[in-house]
Amino acid sequence: MKKVLVIHYSQSGQLTEILDNILAPINSESDVEIDHLAIEMESPFPFPWTKKEFFGVFPETFLQKPQPIKAIPKEILEKNYDLIIFGYTIWYLTPSLPTTSFLASPDAQKLLSNKKVITVIGCRNMWIMAHEKLKRRLKDFNAELVGNIVLADRHINHISVITITKWMFSGKKYKYLNIFPKPGVSQKDIDESKKFGPIILNHLKQDNYNTLQPQLLKKEAVKIKPFLITTDKKANRIFSKWATLIGSNTKNRTFLLKLFNYYLIFAIWVISPVVFILFLATYLLRINKIKKDKKYYSSVS
Repeated sequence: MKKVLVIHYSQSGQLTEILDNILAPINSESDVEIDHLAIEMESPFPFPWTKKEFFGVFPETFLQKPQPIKAIPKEILEKNYDLIIFGYTIWYLTPSLPTTSFLASPDAQKLLSNKKVITVIGCRNMWIMAHEKLKRRLKDFNAELVGNIVLADRHINHISVITITKWMFSGKKYKYLNIFPKPGVSQKDIDESKKFGPIILNHLKQDNYNTLQPQLLKKEAVKIKPFLITTDKKANRIFSKWATLIGSNTKNRTFLLKLFNYYLIFAIWVISPVVFILFLATYLLRINKIKKDKKYYSSVS
């Protein structure tokens, strides 16, 4: 009997639906036992968000300052799992605060230590540097990352900014003004994520994951957009300065968060298009680096 633990945190339910679809072909196997661990906060984050609360979690999220989580059931802690499937979303270019809060707990180390791990990401568009942060945590636990699946919003950046914002502040996944597409990962991609299940099941039964990621990639488990690698790295450097400044200044925190809000609007609508034009202008000069990055970030190394 193979034992699988699925760990995740989802506010909107999108990531839960993705995981359910991936697991559908595995659930029917009589010789596989699947347990689920939904990360729960002692003080839950709101959904839908208010603007104040949405920006208020930025410093702690980016700096990965853990918040209290609810106790993990004893029956889960006492089992020895053959595989961990770890689903997470991205907040401010970082694994969500509930995700990093869980990873900072002693129980996370007990569950993940020396285990095989497959990560499943549901996000807007930028996930690469967040994944690097999570990979470092897994390495601290001596966990082995054997697979990664990423489902992202395929719409262009400025469209997805508008639709995701409406979704986060309304709690409703709908076509804004009947003009914009539905926010988040497309339903087609969510439904088709079942295709990853048989691949995972095959490697689980063989207890050999050496070729798992290459086979997942053949099914388009990860799609790299080179421009977003550049944007992600630059934004992380800037976010680091903002998060440190806001996090260390409790007196002016509200004012600084408002400034950060204005900065984000300016960065998305003014700076990002300029950076994209510069990226295109230097694309050929950087083609070798781009190819190297695409290969690395598609892998589990």
